Amino acid sequence: MTKKDFIEKYAEKVGESKRKAGEMADAFLEVVEEALVAGEGVQFVGWGTFEVRQNAERKGRNPRTGEEITIPAKKAVKFKVGKKLADKVNHK
Repeated sequence: MTKKDFIEKYAEKVGESKRKAGEMADAFLEVVEEALVAGEGVQFVGWGTFEVRQNAERKGRNPRTGEEITIPAKKAVKFKVGKKLADKVNHK
């Protein structure tokens, strides 16, 4: 599903215009983004949690040349699915 598809379905669900639904979706994503950039997690009970994790520096290998390289440390956004959503996806 693309963002456009999501906004169309969201507009139908909330009874708003596609434009207003797009603005609401953008605002939602902006709030989540701001929280993650600030190092905060975003939790939706039963649905899932977004959090920022620090990945340590590690050794890797260039597959083309076989040369050993150092992969720098970085932050990554992780999503952990909640039980209710996991059960729905698995049809329980």
